[in-house]
Order: sequence, then C-alpha cells, then structure tokens
Amino acid sequence: MNDRVMKSYRFREERQDDWTRLDQIVTRAEKRGVRALSDEEMTALPALYRQAVSSLSMARSISLDQNVLAYLETLCARAYFFVYGTRVSIGRRIAQYFRRDWPASVSAALWPTVLAALCLFGGAALAFFLCMQDMEWYWTFHQGWDSRNPDASVEHLRETLYTEDTDIADMLAAFAAQLFSHNSGIAIFAFALGFCFGMPTAILLIYNGVYLGSFYAVFWDKGLGFELTGWLLIHGVTELFAIVLAGAAGFMIGGAVAFPGTKSRMQSMRDAGNEAALVIIGAVLMLFIAALLEGFGRQLINSDVTRYVIAVSTLAFWLAYFYWPRQRPEETR
Repeated sequence: MNDRVMKSYRFREERQDDWTRLDQIVTRAEKRGVRALSDEEMTALPALYRQAVSSLSMARSISLDQNVLAYLETLCARAYFFVYGTRVSIGRRIAQYFRRDWPASVSAALWPTVLAALCLFGGAALAFFLCMQDMEWYWTFHQGWDSRNPDASVEHLRETLYTEDTDIADMLAAFAAQLFSHNSGIAIFAFALGFCFGMPTAILLIYNGVYLGSFYAVFWDKGLGFELTGWLLIHGVTELFAIVLAGAAGFMIGGAVAFPGTKSRMQSMRDAGNEAALVIIGAVLMLFIAALLEGFGRQLINSDVTRYVIAVSTLAFWLAYFYWPRQRPEETR
C-alpha cells in the first residue's frame, strides 16, 4: 500500500505543473469563452490536453490512486470540449439547422417520404372511391357522430366552410392549440412506431388517409369539392406534408432495423435515428405553423381564391426549401 501511495505521489508530482496549467486555461475558457485565451494559451491547449490524456491512460494501466484518476478524467472531459467540441453559439446552431441540416435530411430521405405519401394518400384515395360507390362506407370509417356526414344538406355543409363571426379570436387560439397537440401527437406516434419495421407507421398513415378520403367524399358528392379543397389546403399543405415527413422518419428507422447491412441492428437504428430526429423536429414545427393556419387563417379567410393562393404558395415554399439543390453539410452532428 505504501509503495502504491509513493508511486501515485511521484506520478502526480512529475506532471502536476502541466495539469495545473491546463486546468487554468480551461477554467478561463469556461468563464470568459475561448476568445479570452491568449495566442500562447491557444497554442498550448491541444498539447496539454494530449499530455493529460496520456497521463490518464497511464494512471489507469498502473492502477493509481482513485483520486488521481477522478481528477484526470474530469480535467480531460472539460478540456475535450474546447479542443474538439463545437464552438458555435446556440443561435448559430439553430440557424444552421434551418438553413442546412433539416432540408438536407429531408431531401436525403426522398424514398421514405414517397412511401409515407403513398400510404397516406393511397388510403385517402381508397376511402374516397369506396364512399363514392356506396356512401354507407362512410359510417364504417367514422364511428363517431359528425354533422358533416352524408345525411347533411348542401346548405349545412357549405356553412361549415365559411365563418361569418369575426369576434372569435380567443376561441380560435384555443382551437389552434388543440389542433397542434392532436396533430403533433400523431406525428410523433408515427415516428416512434418506426422501430417495429415501420409496419405500425404505415397502418397509422393509411388510417388517417382513410379518414380524410371519406370526409372529402361527403363534400364532393354534394358538389362542394372545390370549396372543400381550398378550405383544407390552406393549412393542409403544411399539415399533411409534416405528417408525411413524420412517417418518413419512422420508415427511416424501420428500414434501418429491417436492413441493417453490415452493422448491428442497434447501431443501424442509432445512425438512422440521428437523421430521423432532424426530420421529426422540423415536422413538429410545421404542425405548429399548420395549426395557426387552420385555427386562424382558415376560419377568418372566406375567399376561395385567397385560400388557394395561400395553399399554392406554401406548397411551392416547402418544395423549394426541401428539394432545391444545396451543398450537403459536412460537419459532424
């Protein structure tokens, strides 16, 4: 025991000055930022860090005092951030996410996005044509009661598409919050279920598509297809795009689990999850925007032309934002 203590003492005494200097530099950087360091300190930092890491490796190999090990582990972890860690501010990191990371991740996930869109709109098309053949299918897809059903009159259905009362700001705010909560829940659910080979994600997308298609068939059958399309798309372009992206994120994880390649399934899912997370975070933001458009814009804007202009504009914006060619970010996420 005495020999180990002596060995630890000598080991620390020989290297203490370098450790102390590294500690001082890191402490100054933590308090005042890297820009507060002098040129000499900036030059010395990497060398002192490598010496500390070497000392830590040696201390572990010869089983030195645990206090020395703990000190070196903490010092190396603190120094690592300033030697290899990110040096961008949180504001710049957020800007980088919206400028490059999010659109690059979405454009790279083209085929999962196509698959998610096929599930959602394929389910909608199936329900629409079934209901147009026999409107009794509507009651199969809609278990709850809704006044906008096949038995409703044309006048009643038309009234639901336009709002005359403009003194409803508080109600619309609550409505928007409720819509965001509901839709973001669906999106996150579609993403989270991806680990089951993507099958639950596909079912959830098809189910939501069926609900949409059968609802659309009711208005189309009454000759209100044009009006309903504008009413839906003023927010639906953003909302449906976001749900498709959430489904694509789920398929990214499901594909990684089903086809891991040379990696283990856990490693494959972890790598895919990093990219999928970038997609789903932005999709939730899109749903927030859609909730505002649905809660306020759709209810307060009664012009069909204006609704279509907003819908086309948002579609053009999202397509250009995600798929306009840009340089792929090279920095490590």
